[in-house]
Amino acid sequence: DEVQAIASMMEKQARIVVKPKEVSQEEKQRKAALLAQYANVTDEEEYPFPALLGAQGSEGQQLFETSSNNHTLLALQALFRNTNVEDVLNARKLERELLRDEFQKKKEQDKLQREKDKLAKQERKEKEKKRTQKGERKR
Repeated sequence: DEVQAIASMMEKQARIVVKPKEVSQEEKQRKAALLAQYANVTDEEEYPFPALLGAQGSEGQQLFETSSNNHTLLALQALFRNTNVEDVLNARKLERELLRDEFQKKKEQDKLQREKDKLAKQERKEKEKKRTQKGERKR
């Protein structure tokens, strides 16, 4: 009974066939352009395709000439350098500044609290002193 259930499951799995996804020529060109772009990008480069932005370069010029699709061209021109690292560093810097400000505020509040406590302690001492003086006068 179990063997038959397993056999039927295996038959069902064998019948399932994944249809290959059909990719248009336009999508292939777009993918190839993106792969070519990111294969040659380094951290020192300001823009992935300097040729598309005005400078002369062989790879960018070839892409510019072979790409007949305006949408792809606009997409490539719209790409700029990756700013994730800068964003993370700026976020950390901002967080440190906020923590520093909070620490400074807390430090000032603690100082004020210590002064208040000191004044309260002094007032208690003075009250105690007056009370003891009254008690001594009565004797």
